[in-house]
Amino acid sequence: MDTLMQLHFSQAAQYLVPVLLHGFGVVVQATLLGFVLATILGMFIAIGRLFAWKMVKGCLYVFLEIIRGTPLLVQLVYIYYVVPLLCNLIASVFGVKLDVQIAPLTAGIVGLGINYGCYMSEVIRGAIVSVDQGQTEAALVLGFGKYQALFRIVLPQALRSIVPSLGNYLVMMVKDTSLLAYVAVNELLLRTQTFASQTFFTIESYTYLALAYLVISVPLSHLVKLVEYKLKTVRR
Repeated sequence: MDTLMQLHFSQAAQYLVPVLLHGFGVVVQATLLGFVLATILGMFIAIGRLFAWKMVKGCLYVFLEIIRGTPLLVQLVYIYYVVPLLCNLIASVFGVKLDVQIAPLTAGIVGLGINYGCYMSEVIRGAIVSVDQGQTEAALVLGFGKYQALFRIVLPQALRSIVPSLGNYLVMMVKDTSLLAYVAVNELLLRTQTFASQTFFTIESYTYLALAYLVISVPLSHLVKLVEYKLKTVRR
């Protein structure tokens, strides 16, 4: 009981809440840009695995296995620390001197986009395959090209059916932005760690951090459910 009385939640909130509000913008930026990148990448991978040449399909399969077989944190660290060194090394082989550097937030967005894009590609691919093949055949009979039928007939139906899944990935991405602290992105976790180390309000700081993610994730989850409900209503 005495320990609980020594906690200073109100005092910590006075200084930490404004700090978290600044970090909130970074989380929103990383999530939105990462999600857009993941959706585009996932769509291209899904279409490539279905319709591309055999060699391209093989390369995409290997790429998917590498990304899905390694943790997101390792990928973020690799993009931030290793990729610039590799670029500089390759350039030096050709006699070109470069000093490539990747901004922390850029590395985080690219890492999130690539990781989630690979997982989303399987969802998109499954949705495309689930659309009745007869619709594609009917479109071809009516004069549509192969890719016209894909993008104008099949893909809109496929994406509509996977909106709930994509929404869940969006919520997961919000929470995974906490990993960006390990590549020096000044988001919620890194700001909280800095504050806690300076003030020793450890319990208070990380409690507020957890609440901050709840404030973002819970309404977003309900928004996804609402969109899913509206889509079901429209189908009826």
